[in-house]
Amino acid sequence: MKAFLCEDSLEGIFTGIYVAWASGFGHENVRLLMKDQYEPEFFMEYETVEPDDEKSEKVARSIQRKISGEAFRVVCRAAFSARPERADTIYRFLIEGFRHGGRVLRLLQRPAVAEVFALSRKVANEAHQYLEFIRFEQLENGVLFAAISPKSRVIMLVAPHFADRFPGENWVIYDDVREEAAIHMAGEDWMTAKIPKGQAKAFLETYGASDHYEDLWKTFFHSIGIKERENPGCQRNFLPIWYRKHMTEFL
Repeated sequence: MKAFLCEDSLEGIFTGIYVAWASGFGHENVRLLMKDQYEPEFFMEYETVEPDDEKSEKVARSIQRKISGEAFRVVCRAAFSARPERADTIYRFLIEGFRHGGRVLRLLQRPAVAEVFALSRKVANEAHQYLEFIRFEQLENGVLFAAISPKSRVIMLVAPHFADRFPGENWVIYDDVREEAAIHMAGEDWMTAKIPKGQAKAFLETYGASDHYEDLWKTFFHSIGIKERENPGCQRNFLPIWYRKHMTEFL
């Protein structure tokens, strides 16, 4: 058995798929694993695959041309999952996809199809929640800053929403789990950048928060609550505790 180790990125996974497909070992004899998220096994040969833009783009174009644009979106969302088996799940889905074309999206009885849809749906649901739960604070330099601690790499899915909503603002959404930020400069396209936690902390300490509406929001949040009707269990169903780490009203 041969295992190809991918970097934790969309480009890394797509490059791994390209290399595994072209290896000639046969689909049943290869596996795709995330480089830092696997348990070594006996009798398994491992090979690290470095991201390659050209190979990655070939896989992306093939998915859109030979399967469909919707399949490409499903695969991308699945790649943003935190599940360690996501690369191999996508690979198995593409085996079915290149065989059946666009109709593969209707073959939910196939394990590979059902599994990639489950990953995609979970990431999409988390991203949808963060569209409501992200809390920006205005720094002294005028930048709107928000920190999140998501399970999936949702920053790639939420950034376009805020770029469309706040096109004239300078803002940063920082994923402190992956130490990655979506950065938007007023009137320009957004981009991503790797920012270590130390740098992010130094940035906040340098500019600090100047948003005086935070205290007003906290006061409003607590004042509208009716003590006799508090239901923590119900609240956790709609707003799980792990979302609250950076939410103003819970700080």
